[in-house]
Amino acid sequence: MSLDIKRPIINKTKKKTGFIVKMQLNNNNNNNRGGHNKRNLFFIFFRHYYRWVIWFFLSLYFFTSYFAGDQSSTTTTSLLSNHQTSSSLPSRALIESSAILKPSLSNGMKIYVYDLPAKFNVDWVTASDRCSSHLFAAEVAIHRALLSDSSVRTLLPEEADFFFVPVYVSCNFSTANGFPSLSHAKSLISSAVDFISEHYPFWNRTRGSDHVFVASHDFGACFHAMEDMAIQEGIPEFMKNSIILQTFGVTYKHPCQEAEHVVIPPYIPPESVQRALEKAPANGRRNIWAFFRGKMEVNPKNISGRFYSKGVRTAILKKYGGRRRFYLNRHRFAGYRSEIVRSVFCLCPLGWAPWSPRLVESAVLGCVPVVIADGIQLPFSETVRWSEISLTVAEKDVRNLRKILEHVAATNLSVIQRNLREPAFKRALLYNVPMTEGDATWHILEALRRKLDRSYRRRSSVLSE
Repeated sequence: MSLDIKRPIINKTKKKTGFIVKMQLNNNNNNNRGGHNKRNLFFIFFRHYYRWVIWFFLSLYFFTSYFAGDQSSTTTTSLLSNHQTSSSLPSRALIESSAILKPSLSNGMKIYVYDLPAKFNVDWVTASDRCSSHLFAAEVAIHRALLSDSSVRTLLPEEADFFFVPVYVSCNFSTANGFPSLSHAKSLISSAVDFISEHYPFWNRTRGSDHVFVASHDFGACFHAMEDMAIQEGIPEFMKNSIILQTFGVTYKHPCQEAEHVVIPPYIPPESVQRALEKAPANGRRNIWAFFRGKMEVNPKNISGRFYSKGVRTAILKKYGGRRRFYLNRHRFAGYRSEIVRSVFCLCPLGWAPWSPRLVESAVLGCVPVVIADGIQLPFSETVRWSEISLTVAEKDVRNLRKILEHVAATNLSVIQRNLREPAFKRALLYNVPMTEGDATWHILEALRRKLDRSYRRRSSVLSE
């Protein structure tokens, strides 16, 4: 059989291209001629139809690439968010951007979060929503952030560098007026340590040196709101060998920080910050020059016989109360953050303890924090450049406060305000669930990374080499 290929007759009214293929039987069975004809047919066919061939293979390539890429995106998305459906998957560009923003802590640090009975944590949040939103709620936020982060958390305690002990001390005992009653804190944490020692081998092998607690109240692990009583109580012996994440920090020697510790920010709900920013003046103007709302004793010696705020708040009230440029108010107001976004300077004097939630609230809402607490150690001072976003005034200088603020206003106020607008500063002071790169929990993990020499797993690995 042979193939004769003839050009068709061209219709002048309508041009057509193509070939008419006529098949004929040939009694001469010449293999060489048949092979030659087949090769001629292939080249002639390809020459006239190459566009269609190329189009076919390109279509096939893009078709298969689409399904391969779609499958990859679906897999990645399922790792980032378990609650998304296939109809709401983000684009690949969004997924890759999210991956870039995820914390990438070096050295492969891993943390094991103990699964304690609910009486140590969850039951208290269930009983009161306030436990997860008041100024001491860092203990709840850090726990939730660690549970939600698969890059740092490990489910295998054998591969952990640190062990997180989630006990909600402040949540348990804080009263409605915000004043913590911590009389049962030691017994609660002691009970948690007993549970860990009984069910796991990891506490006993290091005496808790690679274990992490949160003490997010006035004087940290001393568990008392009054400094003299806190010093008298001291840190429980069973915690002195561990790492404590605490809001209390000073630059001098103090019995309530005589344990390995990281100074952390007090908790401010991110959603409350967002609501306050939404209510900020549309023109961005701040019509309150110097602002403070909070407890100010007319007579600093209260019924307990102790001097509240070392008399600093009383001195501010007596000197500047009623002054036109100072907005000072002693009464509670739920919407006080809407006053912060209207203020230029926000006074942050010490209370019972040196630190105050105003430090965070002021900074994240763009009001210059005026820190009045001698010797205070501010959160993440190794990485957050507080000198660029705040003022520090000595307690003895509060009577010159107006002159100090006027000098700053006339010199470098605009520079400080510009620094406060940097997202990195705000992000470092707020807790997010899940954790995001550069936020408060991320900085805590960075601080723990610098303490990896306390890791039993790392030390054992070095010794075995």
